[in-house]
Amino acid sequence: MSKADDLPYRPCAGIMLINGTGQIFVGERIDMPGAWQMPQGGIDEGESHEEAALRELEEEIGVTPGEAEIVKATADWVYYDLPDHLLGKAWGGKFRGQKQRWFLVRLTAGDDAINIETDHPEFSRWKWTDAQSLLAEIVPFKRPVYEAVVQELLG
Repeated sequence: MSKADDLPYRPCAGIMLINGTGQIFVGERIDMPGAWQMPQGGIDEGESHEEAALRELEEEIGVTPGEAEIVKATADWVYYDLPDHLLGKAWGGKFRGQKQRWFLVRLTAGDDAINIETDHPEFSRWKWTDAQSLLAEIVPFKRPVYEAVVQELLG
């Protein structure tokens, strides 16, 4: 049993934001050039999964709850473990990985609602993409999560 086995998973909400033509939002992480991902973040104490998803959407890309609607969610948590080189570094070393509830969210406003220049920017640039390109561009240790999320939310 490794030290990681003693650590909990960090509860997180993930957002697959789609536009009117079904394309998926991805942002390139400021701290990891070349690493693209969908918006996601921790669920605060006393916050519902849905509230966390909408809060993270606004915090990370400026889209307010009035500019998007939740279409559906994954039936259960989706888990991933951090790779060895990130264990003990990410999230202050308190977690072994994340357990995530993912939400398919439709952007009901135009592209101008998206603003990645937030108070605490996470993305250097963004684009709309398709599911196949999304899976090709995600960091390898998160690929199984993204494959499961794409299958469940878009399948």
